[in-house]
Amino acid sequence: MGLSIRAYARHRGVSHVAVKKAIDTGRITPEADGTIEPNRADLEWAQNTVAARKPVAAKTPSPAAEPIRPASAPVEPVAPTLSAGGTSLLQARTVNEVVKAQTNKVRLAQLKGDLVDRSQAIAHVFRLARTERDAWLNWPARISAEMAAKLEVDAHELHVALESAVRDHLIELGDMRPRVD
Repeated sequence: MGLSIRAYARHRGVSHVAVKKAIDTGRITPEADGTIEPNRADLEWAQNTVAARKPVAAKTPSPAAEPIRPASAPVEPVAPTLSAGGTSLLQARTVNEVVKAQTNKVRLAQLKGDLVDRSQAIAHVFRLARTERDAWLNWPARISAEMAAKLEVDAHELHVALESAVRDHLIELGDMRPRVD
């Protein structure tokens, strides 16, 4: 049987409201009968409390500050940092701070102009590809007469052959799916 909430609060040097809040947030776990085992609760309190809120003395516990336990008393296992299958308060706050830092980094890059809008970039690449395709489709009409004169062949036949070859080549290029990640 452990201590009551008020007795543990006196042991800890805090108010009973702080102890109830620690229980409600999962920083410490009471026994099945509602009492608090002080040694285990002290360890849980230290593990699950943000370092900025700890008193200076609590940051560097000395072996002399440990309660003296009779040799015949059984040593209870220390509860893991994860309480009831979830994350500890400290772990949750750490994850939150990492997400905030990443969000701020992206915002800064956006303000500097280092980031581009994905939909605008895809639309721009699409316009460039369409312009390139149109240039290739118009190329046989521009060049076939000159080539036919140099090669001394029928201009119409050369134009049809070039246009067919260009269209086949553009179909091959169109089958390729570039990834925009």
